[in-house]
Amino acid sequence: MPSANMVSSPIRKPQRVMARRSSKPTNANNKSYLLNRSVRSSPYRIKSATAQTLHFENGWNVIDASGGAAVSCIGHNNARVKQAMMKVLDNGTPYISSMMFDTEITEEFARFLVNTTDGKMSKAVFYSSGTEANEAAFKAALQYHAVEKVNPEPSRRYFIARDRSYHGTTLGTLDMGGHKARRALWEKVMPNNTRHISPCYSYRSLKTGESRAEYVTRLKNELDDKIRELGPKNVAAFICEPVVGAALGCVPAEEGYLAAMREVCDRHGVLLIFDEVMCGMGRTGYTHAWQKEGVAPDIQTTGKGLAGGFQQISAMLVSPKISDAFEFGPGSGAFSHGHTFQNYPLACAAGLEVQKIVQEENLLQNVKEKGNRLSKMLHRRLGNHPNVGDIRGVGLFWGIEFVKDKQTMEPFPSALRVNWQIYEKGLAPPYEVHVYPGAGTVDGVNGDHIIVSPAYNITNADVDAIVDRVTRLVEDFFDTLNVPVPSTP
Repeated sequence: MPSANMVSSPIRKPQRVMARRSSKPTNANNKSYLLNRSVRSSPYRIKSATAQTLHFENGWNVIDASGGAAVSCIGHNNARVKQAMMKVLDNGTPYISSMMFDTEITEEFARFLVNTTDGKMSKAVFYSSGTEANEAAFKAALQYHAVEKVNPEPSRRYFIARDRSYHGTTLGTLDMGGHKARRALWEKVMPNNTRHISPCYSYRSLKTGESRAEYVTRLKNELDDKIRELGPKNVAAFICEPVVGAALGCVPAEEGYLAAMREVCDRHGVLLIFDEVMCGMGRTGYTHAWQKEGVAPDIQTTGKGLAGGFQQISAMLVSPKISDAFEFGPGSGAFSHGHTFQNYPLACAAGLEVQKIVQEENLLQNVKEKGNRLSKMLHRRLGNHPNVGDIRGVGLFWGIEFVKDKQTMEPFPSALRVNWQIYEKGLAPPYEVHVYPGAGTVDGVNGDHIIVSPAYNITNADVDAIVDRVTRLVEDFFDTLNVPVPSTP
């Protein structure tokens, strides 16, 4: 109970932070042998999945409104993708060592991806996760400056990234990321060669009386200042997400921002890296998120929607400038990096078929149309809610940020784990909706949001069902939440 010097906010009475999960693993002794993300509780067990629905072992049927972590871009259990994978299995080539060999399917998928960039990218390589792709981009940028054919500059070792960003879980990619909570445990052992600048996040950063164009100019100058502070000959690359995913909850770059960053990077010979692991491959209504403004990077990574979850796969694409440096520069002619499961044929088969489906079924247009419907309905149903601070996004990639006070934009205490409580409450009846929870929105520790990122082939009825369930979930959650606040003297 609150102490005598505490009063309740108007957000009503408390509920338990986390209820015990009712679905247990089916081991005889209910003991899991998996080292799960949470080692003190067992995850829910999924029995099967069809189209947009996850069928739980405990009988729940949950609409997958976030595609896992914005992964399941064409829904679950697709016959075409399974057939494409079976063809590779039947050929006996699900794995081939990429050190000396390749297969037709890996070359075909690389050609497909490069062709979707209209010549802006020239080569592709495949890995198993977004983290691996960003680690490769990190190394590719360093090696480029060391072997650049006209003017090698091996002194360029620093990277610039943005606060409240996320680029992966290895020590190198954690160092590039600017998410304080995710970095905290590993700070003492990270490389510490990345410096961070402000994100493009107008909801909390636009100054009173400042136009959006002026805001972009301010951020442009901040990047320029940081490069000059480090020494232009010491900076290898600037990396950002065109639409920030998990760290900020679907925050798109302001109009003109990507072009401004491109201009500054070119001025100083700094490479531009776009991390499209979460926002790319159709999620925004464009195959590549950067295509909306036509600002291409030097290096691009992509991942989650690449194969729609049918296989684990990511990719790094490089521009002709990068590939030419490796091929014609003074080095060995090799990209000094590799993985055992690099260019994995079975994953490439799944990815290529998923991307063919996206093209042949005109799903990019469906993303734009259904995304517009989703946006309008979320704003209409939740835009005036006292604890919904902002609803933002593009295509089928939408974030809802929660606040304790709508006027001051004050976040809830991080210990309350509002995002996680909403996520868990949503899985159970009467809601049965899966959303993606995110934290650290405000400063890397405080701030809560959820992400709604359904499959590209959803219908109007799917959109309506998602919005209805999410709305009821948010309204009911805050109807039962009470946050003690200090009384005024």
